[in-house]
Amino acid sequence: MSENRYRLHPVSAIINFVKGLKELIIPFIIIFVANGFNFSFNFKEEDFWANIVPFLIFSAVSVIYLFSGIIKWWTFVYWFEDNELRVTYGLFVKKKRFIPFDRIQSLNYKEGIFHRLFSLVQVTVETAGSTDGKPEVILTAITKEAANTIEYETRKVKQTVDDSDENSTEVLNGKPHKNLIHKMSTKDLVLLATTSNSIGVVLAGVAAVLTQLSELIPYEWIFEEVSSLFKYGVVIITITIFAAFFLAWVVSVLITFINYYDFTVVEEEERLIVTRGLLEKKRITIPLNRIQAIKFIENPIRQLFGYTTVVVESASGGFGKNDKQITLFPLVSKKVVYKPLQQLFPQFEWDLTLTRPPKKAKPFFYRADFLWLIPIIILCCYFFFPFGLLSTLLVLPVLLLRFWQYKSTGFAIHGHQLTIVYRVISRITFVVEKNRIQAIESKQSLFQKRKNLASIQVTVMSGMSGTSAKASNLNEHDNDQIIRWLERSSLQ
Repeated sequence: MSENRYRLHPVSAIINFVKGLKELIIPFIIIFVANGFNFSFNFKEEDFWANIVPFLIFSAVSVIYLFSGIIKWWTFVYWFEDNELRVTYGLFVKKKRFIPFDRIQSLNYKEGIFHRLFSLVQVTVETAGSTDGKPEVILTAITKEAANTIEYETRKVKQTVDDSDENSTEVLNGKPHKNLIHKMSTKDLVLLATTSNSIGVVLAGVAAVLTQLSELIPYEWIFEEVSSLFKYGVVIITITIFAAFFLAWVVSVLITFINYYDFTVVEEEERLIVTRGLLEKKRITIPLNRIQAIKFIENPIRQLFGYTTVVVESASGGFGKNDKQITLFPLVSKKVVYKPLQQLFPQFEWDLTLTRPPKKAKPFFYRADFLWLIPIIILCCYFFFPFGLLSTLLVLPVLLLRFWQYKSTGFAIHGHQLTIVYRVISRITFVVEKNRIQAIESKQSLFQKRKNLASIQVTVMSGMSGTSAKASNLNEHDNDQIIRWLERSSLQ
């Protein structure tokens, strides 16, 4: 194995510098707003230093980030030795990390704008111990040929360890077999954006910007213009509101299109490879043996039209803690989703009859809401009478949501598989194997005990804290059945 030392591409210094600047954007905006949107370079002004100090602080921190990026690039060295990927970096404190190739679980690729300009790629290396969302090593910018070399060395060592037949060399030198599982169409992208919460994110972002720039907004002029609109009647107002929401929808479609462009899922050598992105292209590798649970997420609109989102809870970290839950199918019809899932996970059954909470459990889903609903309604009626009486209308949607949660909750046991269905607003179907469950917790309040009811929660490894699914207000004997089912595995 080659012991040549390799360095990152020099553009990695710029990438690290830009990452540092991104972290300064919000603090700089806060300082800028607090300073009255005013930076002056007029030396004759008495308050010159008060105006220029924020700019000097920003400049000094920017220079520090620039030198930090250069030092990290200059000191970062990696090489291959004794079936390991070895890395050293640091100027005053020298850090070394040796990663055996047979311990590498996945190599995730990311191509940002700077990477694509120079045909480079960022590689994050994950091992079996990468459970906190942090990869073992990040190679900020290397050539695609260097990335292929790391993947080749990893495959070669694993092939030597796991496979001793005569054809192992042929398998290694040839291209691995790839099986296309899912590719998202443009139509699905538009439907995904339309039925997602992207529009809400766009509107919330606009509202946040407006609050930061409130001093610059001519509210009096806007009020006069809006008042003049009322003269033209309801039609003009309706068209204006529709145009605003349509613009937000277009922006959300654009954001979704950029993020999920060319979304593809491929199976290759007992692992899933998910690629997506237009401006920033990502490739995430998910070993099948690292998948802890599968979740179907159906918001009310998608459920109405028979669509769902499928995500996998992985012990791998993706590109950070937010990637512990990795989208497998962003939007797919429930009529066709089970065929590729059956191909990937033949041990699971997808169409099971659920055991649901009894009728006596129905009040437990909504009685707690009155603890916060009644005070809010009383306060609104008192301080905003008579318009505050409209707050009583909150009761109906809240009760309907809780009733919907009652109708959605359930569980099913099939061999070594546990399926839990519950609802917050979206309906979530949580499918997990017995040996993936890290913890199980049964809860029973005094009120539940009087009605022989109990709630149960299971937790699987996913990132640092794990992820959970909860079935509330089940019959007590059904709750005990799940616990006995899990205990039998520990005794065997």
